[in-house]
Amino acid sequence: MPILQVEDLTIEVVRKNIRSLRLTVYAPDGRIRVAAPTRLSTASITQFVLDRQAWIRRHQAKFAARPQPAALRYESGEKHLYQGRSYELQVHSTAGRPRVELCEAEQRLGLYVPAESTAGQRQQVLATWYRAQLKDQLPALVAKWEPIVGAQAKTWAIKQMKTRWGTCNIQAKRIWLNLELIKQPLPCLEYVVVHELVHLHERLHNARFWGFMDQFMPDWRQHKAALNQVMLVPAGGDGC
Repeated sequence: MPILQVEDLTIEVVRKNIRSLRLTVYAPDGRIRVAAPTRLSTASITQFVLDRQAWIRRHQAKFAARPQPAALRYESGEKHLYQGRSYELQVHSTAGRPRVELCEAEQRLGLYVPAESTAGQRQQVLATWYRAQLKDQLPALVAKWEPIVGAQAKTWAIKQMKTRWGTCNIQAKRIWLNLELIKQPLPCLEYVVVHELVHLHERLHNARFWGFMDQFMPDWRQHKAALNQVMLVPAGGDGC
């Protein structure tokens, strides 16, 4: 990806078939990306960034001030999220198939792995379980929201993403959801489902797009705000 240096700011530049410039500052590290029309001059992009320096630095400072998540070791006693609730991880040795057992009443996640398993292997077992939970829940959410939004995706899939909660390939009608959504409250997951479906009506985040969001999910703002407070940290290996 081409890099543009503007004073002390390092900018990733993505050329697209779009009509106007779009600027994004990503959590958690304040990475900056500009999406620019294909033929726009570098000088115009530079001036665009210079005009928005204060905005960029405010967002970078906000991300830098957030508490950094503790590194996970996948050991007993750690706290792990599932659908907005914190669960205590309990690691158990097993000679059988690795698995995860959820005990909602005690807010505990039982992780059953071989005694000699590494932190990376335990992480992968938990990530596989997270993926299965999200995959199991997705059909009901799609069946609920596609008729409301009046749009239908051809393909729904899950993957780990570093900077987005979801993406939509409008031409292929393919929607990807971030695996990390399984850690967030269910309404946040539903917000992303609706958000990506609305892109099948409107590609851009413009007044028409947000008007559709108001129509289909009037309380979308609170769910978007909740996700904006989350620092995306990979579970297994703004948002939309």
